[in-house]
Amino acid sequence: MADTLKPAVLVVEDEPSQREILTYNLQAEGFAVRTAHDGEEALLCVAEAAPDLILLDWMLPIVSGIEVCRQLKSRAATNAIPVIMLSARSEDTDKVRGLDTGADDYLTKPYSVSELVARVRAQLRRSRPSTVGQTLRHDGVVVDTEKHLVRIHEADVKLGPTEYRLLCTLIEKPGRVWTREMLLDRVWGRELHVDTRTVDVHVGRLRKALTQNGASDPIRTVRGAGYALG
Repeated sequence: MADTLKPAVLVVEDEPSQREILTYNLQAEGFAVRTAHDGEEALLCVAEAAPDLILLDWMLPIVSGIEVCRQLKSRAATNAIPVIMLSARSEDTDKVRGLDTGADDYLTKPYSVSELVARVRAQLRRSRPSTVGQTLRHDGVVVDTEKHLVRIHEADVKLGPTEYRLLCTLIEKPGRVWTREMLLDRVWGRELHVDTRTVDVHVGRLRKALTQNGASDPIRTVRGAGYALG
């Protein structure tokens, strides 16, 4: 199974040298990287396994970066994925067009790798804070994602790796209802063929761990839908 604790970045760049440089530096910073060399492949990659963030070149073969961004941002399943547009176009009108299409950030080539990584982390702090070492809190539950420590009402909680990933997912968006299929994608990854009943088993284990010291169960079951924290 892929390391689902690492933030997953999709690099969409048609120039092999640029693709290699981005891949090398992002992996060195602790990101899990996938690549696509044109817009059509990028859309297929996202459909197969949604990344946590997309670095998207404007000028791409087959389907342009602008069109890829437009399509992703128009779909409910993908519109929350942060997109950083990369482009040699430096005019303000180009930046405005990219941002109006839905890009969350716009970086003009040539750029420094350190600035790019900083912008990636800034986007992930908003969209997936558990992947960049932030401490997450909700209703007495505290997850220190840098140290991988969990507490509920000041009591330490020991969790297995799968239960920890489940909790991180739920606490990132308190109140949001996650279907079993969504949790399978986020926690297990699509490359593993896991039955949706597996989600129920691990949610049960997570509940048992969180309530072992008498705390109330913070996980809500939504009949016919899935699970939510709070």
